[in-house]
Amino acid sequence: MSSEEGIPRRILTRCLLRPSDVPSQFEGFEVIGTFNPAAIEFDDGVALLVRVAERPTEAREGHIALPHWDWRRGCMAIDWRRTDEVELVDPRIVRLRHNGHVRLTFISWLLVAFSRDGLSIDRFGEVPLLPATPYEAFGIEDPRLAKFGDRFYFTYVAVSEHGVVTALASTDDFQSFQRYGIIFCPENKDVVLFPETIDGEYVALHRPNPNTYFCPPEIWIARSRDLLHWGGHERLLGREAAWATIKIGGGTPPVRTGRGWLSLFHGHIASERTTDLGQYAAATMLLNLDDPRRIAGLSPQPVMRAEADFERSGFLPNIVFPTALVGRGDELDVYYGAADTAIGVARYSLDELLATVRPSSPAATDGG
Repeated sequence: MSSEEGIPRRILTRCLLRPSDVPSQFEGFEVIGTFNPAAIEFDDGVALLVRVAERPTEAREGHIALPHWDWRRGCMAIDWRRTDEVELVDPRIVRLRHNGHVRLTFISWLLVAFSRDGLSIDRFGEVPLLPATPYEAFGIEDPRLAKFGDRFYFTYVAVSEHGVVTALASTDDFQSFQRYGIIFCPENKDVVLFPETIDGEYVALHRPNPNTYFCPPEIWIARSRDLLHWGGHERLLGREAAWATIKIGGGTPPVRTGRGWLSLFHGHIASERTTDLGQYAAATMLLNLDDPRRIAGLSPQPVMRAEADFERSGFLPNIVFPTALVGRGDELDVYYGAADTAIGVARYSLDELLATVRPSSPAATDGG
């Protein structure tokens, strides 16, 4: 452990990818973020699906550019709104004054990247995953990977005027992809698949985002026989993670250990200054191997916070957002988004991560 009790030490920290490393996909746009990657072992190395965020470079006095994918024509388009027609929510989002709906100031797509050692990018894939449907008009974001048989399946977030949904796709070579459509309807994201079936069923963590605010967003668990149709939804985790004062959500697909399914989940921590977005940090969660609805334990505090310079400063500062775990013998490499700008990889001792877990009491679900 580090000098701060209960916080595992990082064996190493690397900035794996920055916006300047990736050329723009669209004419008249610039890359402002390469972050929140899916990552998985592939061909004696690691394959990643990187979220790339771009925004228009043109500036018009008194106007703001709101990009979207014109799915009918298969190209990028820009809506120009007068600045007095919108309210800036944060650097990512504006709210349209006439109807209260929100729009993004950028658009995202997915880029394949390959690494032999997991710590540096050797090459990029040749086929980008671009928005393609009406439900992806405002971009596709934040993939998570799992392997079943010879295929790699990944969930990703699709954003449009119809809300935030989660869709599914797969590949066997990271060169061609099959899309299956929406598997969790609005508003739902942070969907992570377990890497094995349990009792003959696929299992996923997901995060409904309630419009009627009875409680902050929580992590739920669901099951499926075909990866497409999901049911058996149950609440898994919410206010028990008291350190996350705004919301929590799934982070990394779980990995099997001798003590249970180990995952890192993220939490959003409010700032004392109301003008700040706050922090995103990550904590450990251990689920029962045979019945992952049962939480074996949690770390009482975050085990991973923004500490490196590239995590503390960027498009949105003070963010670490873990999205993948790759085993390295007795160690784990954590892949994560940093400051909504770059990709980091941090290496930890598996034993030290497991040592952060404390037994969990049963969830309180009565609204008390």
